[in-house]
Amino acid sequence: MVELRVHGITGASAERALDLPPTEQVAGDRIGGFYRPRSPGARGAGEVTREAYRWGDLPSGTVLRTLALVFLLPFMLVNVAIWMRPASPGSEAVVRSLCRLLALTLTALYTLAIAGVALDLLAWKCLSTPQCLAGRSWLSWLGGQPAGPRLAELTLVPVAAIGLIWWLSTRPGRAFEAFRAPEEDVSGHRLGAVGRWDAEPLVGRLRSIHVAAAFATLSVTLLAARAAAGATAATVALAVLTGAVLAACVILLCTPPLIDRAAADRRLDRITRTLRTIAIVLTGVVVAHVLTSPAPWREAANLPGYESILVWLFATQTALLAALGAMLLWQRDREPGAKPLAGLGALVMAAAAISLAVAFSAELVYRVADFLDRDAPTGEGIATGPPQAYTWAIYGFFRALLLTLIVVGLVILISRRGRYRAAAAIVAHDYPDPPAEAGPRLRQVRRAIARARFTETLVPLAAVYGCLTGLGTATTTIALLQWYPGDLIERFAGVPAGLFTFGIAAGSWAIAAVILGLIIGAIFAYRTIEFRRNVGILWDLGTFWPRAAHPFSPPCYAERAVPELTRRITYLVESGNAVLLTGHSHGSVLLAATVLQLPARVGSRVALLTYGSPLRRLYARLFPAYIDSAVLHEIGGRIGWRWANLWRDTDPVGGWIFSAHRPSAPDTVGGPAATVDRRLRDPRDVVAPPGDSVPPPIQGHGPCETDEPFTRAVRELVDRLREAADPGAGPT
Repeated sequence: MVELRVHGITGASAERALDLPPTEQVAGDRIGGFYRPRSPGARGAGEVTREAYRWGDLPSGTVLRTLALVFLLPFMLVNVAIWMRPASPGSEAVVRSLCRLLALTLTALYTLAIAGVALDLLAWKCLSTPQCLAGRSWLSWLGGQPAGPRLAELTLVPVAAIGLIWWLSTRPGRAFEAFRAPEEDVSGHRLGAVGRWDAEPLVGRLRSIHVAAAFATLSVTLLAARAAAGATAATVALAVLTGAVLAACVILLCTPPLIDRAAADRRLDRITRTLRTIAIVLTGVVVAHVLTSPAPWREAANLPGYESILVWLFATQTALLAALGAMLLWQRDREPGAKPLAGLGALVMAAAAISLAVAFSAELVYRVADFLDRDAPTGEGIATGPPQAYTWAIYGFFRALLLTLIVVGLVILISRRGRYRAAAAIVAHDYPDPPAEAGPRLRQVRRAIARARFTETLVPLAAVYGCLTGLGTATTTIALLQWYPGDLIERFAGVPAGLFTFGIAAGSWAIAAVILGLIIGAIFAYRTIEFRRNVGILWDLGTFWPRAAHPFSPPCYAERAVPELTRRITYLVESGNAVLLTGHSHGSVLLAATVLQLPARVGSRVALLTYGSPLRRLYARLFPAYIDSAVLHEIGGRIGWRWANLWRDTDPVGGWIFSAHRPSAPDTVGGPAATVDRRLRDPRDVVAPPGDSVPPPIQGHGPCETDEPFTRAVRELVDRLREAADPGAGPT
């Protein structure tokens, strides 16, 4: 009998997970492996051998990779959006296509941001201004040249940036090539494909398309500047070819049956690689055309055509978000009792990704412009600041953030009475006759339960934020009218333009502070396990899902963790063991996907114990196409309903899966599903036990391996496993 423990997002050490130090590794490697107590005689409850699977380093790894997650965050968010689509099969193809097009606009925005720094700020503005070049020997050697050579030489900067992100996206996938899940007798549910699905061919196709689009975007920027003074036949021909490359990228992404071919069908791979090669060669030809063209360049303060391309990209993002929202509302679940906002997670996540990417891009251009300006008066330094579209972008980002914070504050105040009333009822039931000295502790418990219940309001609040960020992206299109935000607001709202300009500058520095905070958080999350508990949640949840929308997002660790767990469990069962799987928090999600991939002969000798599980409370709401009642019942059936789920009212993340079993609420399920959930009183008591000076702690979302209810559940499931193997076996 083996108890295989899988930790949650806190990244617990093997010793902590087993509660039996010291340990030794029995399978896997340093970033993901299986551990057992070093002493052969160390046993768990009922003479069960304990084993732990440690996967905490799979989403992060090295410091460089962890830091890269900060800058890849918008790509990761838009990639998660494609997995948050509704359960309705009628919307799948359209939502996939829209999410992939939004992901493509992020790649174009990344290219335009780097091009804005290299081509607009440096090549066009700074290198033509003696005041900007003064004292900058690292840049002055490029000065004094015509516009064409300057642009051609500094095009190497965005080319290198595209090459860097291309290289980063190809490296992680190679580490997981040796891990493949068995194909026999697996579930047909969508969740059962996570980890079993070989995503590398799809990622390769998407990568080729995005690299082609990035180089085509760079070519369009150069051609727009070249054509501003009059388009020649060569310029028009190159523009047509570049437009054809972009159109091909869009068409391929809008045909899921083509792009989502099976891993063994590699016919489309040659087409996407050819498209990528054409785009790269075409960019080289465009650079040569810019370098050698004798036509004069148009005199302008900004790089001709750059801001128009940027604004039209923002307008495209706005239109795609509107189309995605309309599709999600049209295909929402209309059955009685369905959550009204379930399925809108794709819109919220995509809008957040767009908003964050725009903020990152605007901040990059603003900070470089500020560095080059040296606080020079208007007309000196570089000729002008960044494009107005970036100013509108910062305004929209902070307007959405500020309004969301106001709404959150109002919701907290409005819901406070109801949450505390429900918490008081729970506390009164759990501690019916508390002593007088337990008053302060009871208030702490009520406060913990009330805070945990605030999770129920996060989904509508996220929808509010998604709508506000979508409106913020829409306001950037006002830059097409050449209106500056400060002048417009002063004219219609009476707010002084100077005050608004100060607010934009403060907002820019606030974005810089957010980016710096993310970098520091990533470093500490890598170096400190305790700090990772707070800031590593986003990485672990976001990188659980395979790359199906954006190929430059961080790699999916489930592609290794789930097949590795499947292989290990199968090996243990085939070696004559019965296996009890215990998963805390996100570890329960990994185990749910794993159970769906176990063959029937293996599942018949497996039991499952989950605690602090977000399967129903969060994942069923955020990913309705992958976590629903059908798949939860299938998981139970595949292991003969040898399943126990422990949960607490003080837990803000985990919860019940089939039924809460509260005295005030009737059970909504029957049959074996009604026996799964076990509610734990937290804390165990509100007064200090004999021999102690403080009352038991409030566990909340913390693990409970040392608690007596956990031990009882382990013994019960072990007995049920033994009864399944030997009907005459008695309890341990």
